[in-house]
Amino acid sequence: MTVPLRLGTRKSLMATSQSQIVADRLTALTGREVELVGVTTFGDVSRAHLTQLGGTGVFVNDLRGRLLAGEVDFAVHSLKDLPTKPDERIAMAAITRRDDPRDALVGPVKLRDLPAGARVGTGSPRRVAQLRLLRPDLDYVPIRGNADTRIGKVTSGELDAIVLAAAGLARIRRDGEIAQVFEVDEMLPAPGQGALAVECLADRDDLIELLRAVDDPPTRAAVDAERSVLAALEAGCAAPVGAFASGDGHILNLTATVVAVDGARSVRKSASGPSTTAVEMGRELAAAMIAEGADTLMGEQAH
Repeated sequence: MTVPLRLGTRKSLMATSQSQIVADRLTALTGREVELVGVTTFGDVSRAHLTQLGGTGVFVNDLRGRLLAGEVDFAVHSLKDLPTKPDERIAMAAITRRDDPRDALVGPVKLRDLPAGARVGTGSPRRVAQLRLLRPDLDYVPIRGNADTRIGKVTSGELDAIVLAAAGLARIRRDGEIAQVFEVDEMLPAPGQGALAVECLADRDDLIELLRAVDDPPTRAAVDAERSVLAALEAGCAAPVGAFASGDGHILNLTATVVAVDGARSVRKSASGPSTTAVEMGRELAAAMIAEGADTLMGEQAH
């Protein structure tokens, strides 16, 4: 009898839901049984806001530690949470087919219908900066907690609305509470948003081959371009950087933006090219953005 593969996951409903999706898909395609192993990360227990914790890697490092210790065989992350700097000991064996990459507003009405001064909760500087471009008259409030906790702040009246990833809400079956999904020309998502990353040890060739069954090459090309922009800007996942790439499998269209935290200024650029040049395209787009002052806007955010 084959021993089930151990999938390390954070214990939140969101994390276990998306990990189970990957586990079920892998079993369906390969026949290998998978068991979930819950892991509590520092990001889960800390009460500090993500920007104070450094953002990048907050929910990732403890899962990677379990991989390196041999306590789990592979791990599933929201790709937007992964640092862009690779760890040579870890292989990104698969990137799943992307779900809806867009951001969503949970509340009683659409953003345009909220009254001036309404309190909108989000833990993302990227979302705040872009929301201020759309509605500078609203009060944007930093929040922590899992999706259920955040949604509860709306139903209790503590907040008038919150913004979360549309894909995450669908995974925990709370998408019925979405009042508005922001189109990418209104709010560019975080690089990699909507996709899941599957990691294992780099020396596990057998496991890498098995996990490749859930890899989606078009999604991988798109998110490689987006994350290349982020890496070239030397920005973490808490930075006010939005990026989105899409294509037909051959040609990729990439758009990225950096927005000042006050929403008053932004740099937004687009490029197109072969999917095989995704990483180079991202780097070149970032260089063009820096030439127009994107690094200055991010420097203001850092301070």
